[in-house]
Amino acid sequence: MSILIHSLYLKTIQDLAKKKKVPVYLVGGFLRDSFLNRPCADFDFAVKKGAVPLARRLADTIKGAFVLLDDEFGCGRVVIRQASNLARPRHPLKADGGKSRGEVFTFDFADYRAPTFKQDLAHRDFTINTLAIDLQKISQGLSESVLFSKKPLKDLKSRTIKMVSAKAFKEDPLRLLRAFSLRAQLDFKIEKKTLAQIKKDKDLIGNVSSERIREEVFKILSTPAAGQILKEMDKIGLLENIIPQISVMFNVKQGGYHHLDVWPHSLETVSQLDKVLEEFKDDRELNAYLNETLSGNHKRVEVLKLAALLHDIGKPKTKKKEDNGRMSFHGHEHVGRGIVRHIAKQLKLSTHERHALEDMVLWHLRPGYLSNFKKPSERSVFRYFRDTKDEAASILVLSLADQRSTRGPLTSEADQKHHQKICLGVLKKYFDKKKEKPFVRLINGKDLIKKLKLEPSPLFGKILSAVDEAQVLGKITTKEEALELAKKVK
Repeated sequence: MSILIHSLYLKTIQDLAKKKKVPVYLVGGFLRDSFLNRPCADFDFAVKKGAVPLARRLADTIKGAFVLLDDEFGCGRVVIRQASNLARPRHPLKADGGKSRGEVFTFDFADYRAPTFKQDLAHRDFTINTLAIDLQKISQGLSESVLFSKKPLKDLKSRTIKMVSAKAFKEDPLRLLRAFSLRAQLDFKIEKKTLAQIKKDKDLIGNVSSERIREEVFKILSTPAAGQILKEMDKIGLLENIIPQISVMFNVKQGGYHHLDVWPHSLETVSQLDKVLEEFKDDRELNAYLNETLSGNHKRVEVLKLAALLHDIGKPKTKKKEDNGRMSFHGHEHVGRGIVRHIAKQLKLSTHERHALEDMVLWHLRPGYLSNFKKPSERSVFRYFRDTKDEAASILVLSLADQRSTRGPLTSEADQKHHQKICLGVLKKYFDKKKEKPFVRLINGKDLIKKLKLEPSPLFGKILSAVDEAQVLGKITTKEEALELAKKVK
């Protein structure tokens, strides 16, 4: 294990602690990941007393951002964005104040939860997070400085997530969810006794803030095992305590195109999405798009997996048995959009993330409509891009996963292959269009006022939309032609 790359940060904290004459220990995740040879930029420190003032002092020293996590229990966080080349910084910790687009580091400081550090370790979440270093004894790259018992090393080697005590989840119910986010990120197994305790304490998750829940959920969604982990959480009843709205999908039968009821189909869609993404792992264009960070701190692909889980949440309310005996769910995408809007607000997603989630759910049926034709028209593809906007590609990927989760008696292999062919073709057109010169309208609202003497009204949108469509399809090429068409539309 080496801590060389982060030693400058640790040295600064060491100096601050020495000045205050307060014991500080580096504990948990960073040391765990170092032993597993995994990258980690999150540091946790146990401080005998004065954790919050120490965090504030560090933030001032390194020009980082300070966040008060819990004033009552003495918890503070420092966040800084550091240039990726840490080998040659100008100063041990005079970082760039977030101007560069490098890696984000977080430093969490918390007062002891007990009189001594040894007793404090007994209040931690999982044994693999009980590795610790006395900051005053640390030396660059010196793994011998680690204070450990046999338990964390044994559980690291056996790749097991085990609670430190049965009280772990009562002390911080977020740990119920963190067990699964660690399982997803590390590919560890959760010990049977620990899983049984999680099942017993699962209702405690309702006492945790939405922000904290959201971050652990998105850690799960960021992994290739998201579908499997969500299924495991659902099995013990934890998932419905996190997103209560999903319960409306339980025990809702579907028609002949489906082999699964609504809820298991939704879970399976996430698993199929994981597989689709693996198939596209070498597609640089698509991956760059899916890995874009939206206005929050989350990537589009993570929001997409949440959409896969929730895409049919409007079906129960719209379920209807038709005269021919078949089930229908007309308009479920519109109802679903309203429900996920509420879920997004509940999880406190950013506005951009919420809009992306809503669009994915609202338009998830559209690629299927395109595949109803042997070859969709240029007009229908244009309208698809017009309506889905920035989420056009993500919805196509969602549709692929949705279709693969639909294997009822009325679904044929030929239909599935055709659907995939159409989706891939439209996906290619999307990225081809992104390389073209930006679209410039032949006319705009000012032209409608000046040339056609129209008063601003909702009619403007209808006119300009029709003109744009004709322009994209090559039916008109001049301003004069655009104005003539505008006269006809009005």
